[in-house]
Amino acid sequence: MIKYLEVTGKTEDEAIAAGLLQIGLERDEVSVEILERAKSGFLGIGAAPAKVRLEYEYVETKAERVETFLKGLFERMGVNADTEITEADGAINVVIVGETPGALIGRRGETLDAIQHLTNYAVNHGGGRVRVNIDAENYRERRNEALVKLAEKTAAKALKYRRNVTLEAMNSYERHIIHTTLQDYEGVTTFSTGTEPNRRVVVAFERKQNPIPTYREWK
Repeated sequence: MIKYLEVTGKTEDEAIAAGLLQIGLERDEVSVEILERAKSGFLGIGAAPAKVRLEYEYVETKAERVETFLKGLFERMGVNADTEITEADGAINVVIVGETPGALIGRRGETLDAIQHLTNYAVNHGGGRVRVNIDAENYRERRNEALVKLAEKTAAKALKYRRNVTLEAMNSYERHIIHTTLQDYEGVTTFSTGTEPNRRVVVAFERKQNPIPTYREWK
């Protein structure tokens, strides 16, 4: 990615030095174009600073690529929204903010999931993978809490009626939450069935096997 920076200084050399300091590069890493030469004037009258343009190759960070991609995506969608981006534990976390960020969540988070999928693909295309998590209005946390409650409620239902209960179709992340929540829940097991995008979790009543009878019991 080629970027340009215009800088002024008392002399051409001072302008170039100021520009190099600003972008953190060395002289041989940029191309310089003199836009206006310094003028000393007469007794200070008519003096003018030098103006130069620095051209240099700039490699965007992953976080900057995320910001650029989302900005373009929101413009195409006709949505007025901004992003708050942080990095932690090797992941890029994005919170969408604006007047109506809820419009980017969609039914059961489908729009938000699609935006996250597209962003991960765009940013990681070409190598150097990093995980990008996107949220709006704290939807992810609220959804996680709702899924935990759903899992526990469904497990209780499976035990009460002693039968399997199939949940609605979910994405892989949501299914993982159900499985994790119930992995140590006594009396039930979980498994997934179906194919994407209609893959579902089944909360199964775990029937205890009768022990093998002894010789005396057979009699």
